[in-house]
Amino acid sequence: MRDKKVLIIGDIMLDRFVRGEVTRISPESPIPVLAAKQENRMIGGAGNVLANINSLKVPCDIVAIIGEDAEGEQVRGLVEAAGGSGKGLVIRLETPTTIKTRFLAGHQQLLRVDHEVTAPISAALEQELLKKIETMAPDQDALVLSDYGKGVLTATILRKVIEIGKTHNIPVLVDPKGTDYSKYSGATLATPNRKELMEATHGSPTETDNEITETAEKLILQSGISSIVATRSQDGMSIIQQKPDKSGFERPVHFRTNAREVFDVSGAGDTVIATIAATLAAGGTLVEAGSLANIAGGIVVGKVGTAAIRAQEIIDALTSSTHELEATPAGEMSALDRSRRAPVCDWEKALEEVNRWRARGLKVGFTNGCFDILHAGHVNYLNDARNQCDRLVLGLNTDISVQLLKGPDRPLNDQNSRATVLGALGAIDLVVFFGAENAAADDTAKKLIQYLKPDIFFKGADFTLDQIPEVPTILSYGGQVKLIPLTKGISTDNIIKRLNNGEAA
Repeated sequence: MRDKKVLIIGDIMLDRFVRGEVTRISPESPIPVLAAKQENRMIGGAGNVLANINSLKVPCDIVAIIGEDAEGEQVRGLVEAAGGSGKGLVIRLETPTTIKTRFLAGHQQLLRVDHEVTAPISAALEQELLKKIETMAPDQDALVLSDYGKGVLTATILRKVIEIGKTHNIPVLVDPKGTDYSKYSGATLATPNRKELMEATHGSPTETDNEITETAEKLILQSGISSIVATRSQDGMSIIQQKPDKSGFERPVHFRTNAREVFDVSGAGDTVIATIAATLAAGGTLVEAGSLANIAGGIVVGKVGTAAIRAQEIIDALTSSTHELEATPAGEMSALDRSRRAPVCDWEKALEEVNRWRARGLKVGFTNGCFDILHAGHVNYLNDARNQCDRLVLGLNTDISVQLLKGPDRPLNDQNSRATVLGALGAIDLVVFFGAENAAADDTAKKLIQYLKPDIFFKGADFTLDQIPEVPTILSYGGQVKLIPLTKGISTDNIIKRLNNGEAA
């Protein structure tokens, strides 16, 4: 992607990391004494976005302010070492370079000390920055506004960058600061984290997928930004896009990540917007960019310090058998989303998982059936159910249960085979077996529903409510019942009949 280019405009700083070990408490005060062993210096803020994009093999440069001091010269050297030209750096005589110093013992951050001045820049300095932007921005493939609230991104500069983006059809990406996002009106997208999204919408909820979607849509309408890419820490990432004609919103996309140990979140947001910018500059879609950024963000939090993501790390993650993405609850699923396999649990483990989901405010759905020969009707039904909840549990009839329901020649596929196939569908989050052991026992899912207490019970619309024995159970504790239309002309029984008659299924 060496023929593509990205320009960053924003607040650059010097990140210092002092590492050592703590073996005693100070006699002067009850605080740990850090025996410093090592010090590293890296470019932070907008500089970390630069380092990440160049590390992804996309040429990148930066327009920013440094002080007339030794730290400013260090920043210039680090920018050039990271692949930038340094020609967009403007010296601010009256203020020092911003420095953030972090003290760490092992992977534990003990303290951060900031040296900074956040006073507004002068009119003369603003004009100098505008000249740099007008010279460097028009031939870029993506523009990034990295806002750390240090004074570079004035209202005039924001408007100029967004105007250039519109004039030259260049996507403008914003890593936002503050609560008034209207200053970014006209930008292609913004990347708030969960807390920033909540604060920008005056406390709107941002825990569940549906809450994230509703709050992001509200922010888009308030701000005039076209799309929101909300980063959600261990819960992954969500993409909410306004339709091009502004008639509504595209279907939201929610990405999940594998759980991993988090060593340091320093600069993780920079990695996310850098990966999105690099992907969009290369001609990728926003959904593709979000998928890669979600992987990159998950990798970089496992590193210590302000760390840049490497292209090979993303490639390794994509090709690793241990890397999985959970299915998006309400929208388009990538091939990676659909490649993960839902666990098959006993009742006790299933309840533990359901309780964990419920504690996070997620809406749990449940459906059940034999699913002996998986067909398109099943897939459509399960996808429709999954789109109406945050997690979907499948109660799967055991082999004995299927025999009692369908006859001695069924099932054609044993319960473990059926669970394996169904668990590979992106729509299913958990599979649990149920069913009677003999003809005299209850062969419905009533006991399992009473045990798990899902929020929504899904059933095919070929039944009426009075024909579904589980309905009184789900309603007894305040659950909902939703009937889903089935795909006409497709059923397991019909397929078996056609096979027995020698017809093509």
